[in-house]
Amino acid sequence: MTEALLYKKTDKKSVSCFLCNQNCKIAEGKFGFCGVRQNKGGVLYSLVYGQPVATQVDPVEKKPLYHFLPGSSSFSLATIGCNFRCGFCQNWEISQAGMQKEALLASRSPRRGGLNLPYGGSGGASPVGQVSPGEIVAAALKNNCQSISYTYSEPTIFFEYALDIAKLAKEKSLKNIFVTNGYMTKEALEMLRPYLDAANVDLKFFKDSSYKKVCSASLEPVLNSIRLMKEMGIWVEVTTLVVPGENDSDEELQGIAEFIAGVDKSMPWHVSGFHPDYKFIDYQPTPVAALKKAMQIGHAAGLTYIYAGNVAGLASDTYCHSCKKLLIKRQGFSIIENNIRQSSCAYCKEVIPGEYAKD
Repeated sequence: MTEALLYKKTDKKSVSCFLCNQNCKIAEGKFGFCGVRQNKGGVLYSLVYGQPVATQVDPVEKKPLYHFLPGSSSFSLATIGCNFRCGFCQNWEISQAGMQKEALLASRSPRRGGLNLPYGGSGGASPVGQVSPGEIVAAALKNNCQSISYTYSEPTIFFEYALDIAKLAKEKSLKNIFVTNGYMTKEALEMLRPYLDAANVDLKFFKDSSYKKVCSASLEPVLNSIRLMKEMGIWVEVTTLVVPGENDSDEELQGIAEFIAGVDKSMPWHVSGFHPDYKFIDYQPTPVAALKKAMQIGHAAGLTYIYAGNVAGLASDTYCHSCKKLLIKRQGFSIIENNIRQSSCAYCKEVIPGEYAKD
């Protein structure tokens, strides 16, 4: 537990949290919307500091990031909690857990060794024990990772922990990545700015009503975060989970594609296939045809790089936007051919947007 950042005391021991755009006003003894920040005597505390429930070495392509150190490994971690309530969440066992739930508090187990344990998914959210920022950085280095990813749940809700890790990571020449719903405030992004290198932002809908209904959130703060990250020089890729009947209309997909193109036509867009989970268990998986339609809409909007996720063999390779030759050939999350040299196409020498390993 550590005192939280970005809040102020208001009346009668209440506090207002300004970490994310839920802008919670939290009464004495109560928790914020995320379920992991508690007001104790007019002081707001983060209850998940140093309490990861998932640690794993992942390919950076799994985030997904296709134009940021492709082929490298990223040390990934998460705590419980989220500031969204998405009914189709595919990590809901950890994202929808909250520290106020007595069953979770009782489930804390002694620290397990390794700091390299995958999250099992079916066993609930079981913290691996107190893990310091320095231990996370050491584990990333030990596992030959080039970056640390704050992922699986929403990293904004364990902001203090992520920020302290990110500062140490920078000292060791490790990159920092947020896989995020983009609902953090401008103040939070300003604090992260010196340390955050890349982000994959979920842009789930292009209708505010859908964000409210499905996620208990709003659209505009997400759009603002994408714009602001771009202005800050953070490398951004966007993911949209295409859910049948929810966000797969031409109008919705066109709105998303045109927004991204308006920020940066070279910003990669990942259109990802949905599979039934959590509260959307009765929905059908995303048809391949829907992903192909999304890609066509994206190209018509002027986007240069569009990828399809959760579908084997569909639009996972990177081609030069100038000469159209194959640059990176992927098989799953593995790279089997790479023709980028010094951040440029090996054939026509055109600079390829993103960040790549130095030759």
